[in-house]
Amino acid sequence: MVTAVKNVPMSAEQRKVIFASSLGTVFEWYDFYLYGSLAAIIAKQFFSGLDAGSAFIFALLAFAAGFIVRPFGALVFGRLGDMIGRKYTFLVTIVIMGLSTFIVGLLPNYASIGVAAPIILIALRMLQGLALGGEYGGAAVYVAEHAPEGKRGAYTSWIQTTATLGLFLSLLVILGVRTAIGEAEFADWGWRIPFLVSIFLLGVSVYIRLSMNESPAFQKMKAEGKTSKAPLSESFGEWKNLKIVILALVGLTAGQAVVWYSGQFYALFFLTQSLKVDGPTANILVAYSLILGTPFFVIFGTLSDKIGRKPIIMAGCLLAVLTYFPVFGALTKAANPDLAAAQAKNQVVVTADPSECSFQFNPTGTAKFTSSCDIAKQVLAGASVSYENAAAPAGTVATIKIGQTAIPSYTAKGLSADDARKKDAEFKKLVADDLRAAGYPTKADPAKMDKVMVTAILFYLVLLVTMVYGPIAAMLVELFPTRIRYTSMSLPYHIGNGWFGGLLPTTAFAIVAQTGNMYNGLWYPIIIAGVTFVVGTLFIRETKDVDIYAND
Repeated sequence: MVTAVKNVPMSAEQRKVIFASSLGTVFEWYDFYLYGSLAAIIAKQFFSGLDAGSAFIFALLAFAAGFIVRPFGALVFGRLGDMIGRKYTFLVTIVIMGLSTFIVGLLPNYASIGVAAPIILIALRMLQGLALGGEYGGAAVYVAEHAPEGKRGAYTSWIQTTATLGLFLSLLVILGVRTAIGEAEFADWGWRIPFLVSIFLLGVSVYIRLSMNESPAFQKMKAEGKTSKAPLSESFGEWKNLKIVILALVGLTAGQAVVWYSGQFYALFFLTQSLKVDGPTANILVAYSLILGTPFFVIFGTLSDKIGRKPIIMAGCLLAVLTYFPVFGALTKAANPDLAAAQAKNQVVVTADPSECSFQFNPTGTAKFTSSCDIAKQVLAGASVSYENAAAPAGTVATIKIGQTAIPSYTAKGLSADDARKKDAEFKKLVADDLRAAGYPTKADPAKMDKVMVTAILFYLVLLVTMVYGPIAAMLVELFPTRIRYTSMSLPYHIGNGWFGGLLPTTAFAIVAQTGNMYNGLWYPIIIAGVTFVVGTLFIRETKDVDIYAND
């Protein structure tokens, strides 16, 4: 058995391979998050056959497709990593990710090849998800198995910065191209450039991966003939390991994931979609918060070596549960004070017979809303107006109340196409005029925006991200034995981040579409983070003093 010595500094060679691993992972995250950063433009390019609201949510679903398949990538590449080694698995994942991203930059849009465009796009997203499913677990295991005992939290926290740095890099490239060619050209064709640039990053990443050495823990295990011949059945077919996988998912990664995506993705979508902040400004403010927040991944990772991983992760989940509603309310006041003032002074309420109100998400664009309730809600959703619901007696025509002004809706049942279009135009104009009179802005006013406060709020959200994410790689590595570590830790991580986290924007906006209240989407991360806090506090053991070499 090999016993690592505490506080022995890493050699230059060890630092080199850990740096190489982290840098390659940054490039992978850059590839993966380009799509999320450009979701609004992707919606117009590849889902232009749908109405604007459904196109955006459907674009988010395509984004989520990459997350949905990540656990399957974890199974495929985790098995390879445990059987043949960490290094060669790295090489395969980076090539798949880089080529998939490059092809997105070449893909014709919906106007050119019709429905084939979104189908191919989703297929490429799924390839990206499979590659990333094998990437993160390998990087975390690789770094942890190089780190001295007592410093695993500090060293693996550098891997934790790669997701944020990759997101930041994608935002930086997008802003640079936008500034260089202008917003109109960027929306038309310039959005492809950040995807095409990834081919150069792929070349650098492949070179880096080829220069890496295999993990010493894996080399030792292989030399002793102790590698697993069936890592999948060992990880998930034996209750002693499966139990830890389940606890790791529910008590760690699910809550970590929703806090991560709330702080770094949902906050961006909330700024642009709900608060109507223009895309470049929102991206710049998010980038500032990432610059300020990223060092705290290492700070909390290092702190976890001293006080433990569990207290920091659980504290981040608890703070999210307690503060998300007031924090996002404060974000509204800082980013779009006119909207906040209008909501406080002239609340919008839809009063309708509940039996005639349908689910507002229309991904195929084929549903025709004809009831007075659905028409009223669709008009408000199209204007990105947050509203409350009130029940009316059966058979009552729905009304939109803006402050003290009530506007009756109408039913389109039985109307001819021409009459329906005329009625729709009249109703939308009436609602728009009354919203304007009540102070509801069509977009956020940059002159009134408190950018310092917005950045401070976004920084706080990123700080919660660093609390839950900084120590988690070390903790997941320490939960499982070396022979099945890659496979065992990858699955709960990617189910948590791929399903619970990756589906957060889509789920949250679907909740908003159904309820009308732009803050109700926050219930999703609050509930998941709350469950993780309870399960993690009660059932997850502290791991910082585990000897990972003793587990093989």
